[in-house]
Amino acid sequence: MAPHSNPIVLTEFDRDRLARLLEALRARPGGDSPNLEALEIEIERADVVKPADIPPNVVTMNSRVELVDLDTEERLCVTVVFPGNADVKSGRISVLAPMGLALLGCREADEVEWPTPSRTRRLRIERIAYQPEASGRFDL
Repeated sequence: MAPHSNPIVLTEFDRDRLARLLEALRARPGGDSPNLEALEIEIERADVVKPADIPPNVVTMNSRVELVDLDTEERLCVTVVFPGNADVKSGRISVLAPMGLALLGCREADEVEWPTPSRTRRLRIERIAYQPEASGRFDL
């Protein structure tokens, strides 16, 4: 999975937790995958800010995001979460999944894409329905 080209912003808190996640996953047998490498690249290229300074229109960890598929016009709502909290049926998408990687750090109105076996998936971020930091939650 190639990293996306949108400029991205991460909070210091998210960057540090994601770096610890990468370290823990890489320590496991077979702990090297293209998605781990892609997340590491995203972390390295991100503009990093204090949690209180993140703009409210940026996708952070545990943000609920309303999206539209640019090819089918399907609307969906997902929450970007850590792998242990992922549940696709409930709309909780792992930050290590291609969609989670594509959304993290992007802003409302950004378009993201990634390859799937059948096509390139293209979505636009319509709205951040919930961002922990915008709600004063700097611990999620």
